[in-house]
Amino acid sequence: MKFDYVTLMLINMAAGFFLLACFVFEDLEKVNPKRWVAAFLLPGAIAFLLGLHMVFTWPLPGSYNIAFGELSVLWGGLLLAASLALAYNWDLKPLGIYGFFSGLVSVITGLQFLRLGLSNTPVMAGFGFLLSGFAGLFSLPVLLWRSNKPLRFFSGTMLMIIALLWAYFACTAYWGHLAIFSK
Repeated sequence: MKFDYVTLMLINMAAGFFLLACFVFEDLEKVNPKRWVAAFLLPGAIAFLLGLHMVFTWPLPGSYNIAFGELSVLWGGLLLAASLALAYNWDLKPLGIYGFFSGLVSVITGLQFLRLGLSNTPVMAGFGFLLSGFAGLFSLPVLLWRSNKPLRFFSGTMLMIIALLWAYFACTAYWGHLAIFSK
């Protein structure tokens, strides 16, 4: 039996980035971060668990397991840690450091998607990974200077664009996968 849940991973990633954008726009400076705990916990758990499964079982052809599986573990881990930090009112800045390194790997992955022509839509997937990586690279500055409204607006807008890009990618993947697996 073939397992292919990249579609679920993609739409989950889109939802996570959308939630993160809303958090940056709305609540990064406010005093009630606990309302975001469940919102980050759900996509974090889905990303982490599916990523781990992919890393250990390699259900996809070749390097797709690395790109989608390992980065899903990193993304899911960050969201899970963020939900825990928000629940206990811990400082988010250390997660910005982790986000930097996760972002670095995502940039490398995006460049390789473009260079190697991976996926049916290498440009869209490559730019999705690249932009997601840039969001990770900028996470620490955004957390350090959270009162800087232009920086928060730029970051929130970038996160929203990333969410829309992954949502479009997920919808096209659902469309194609439903057709392929209907046979």
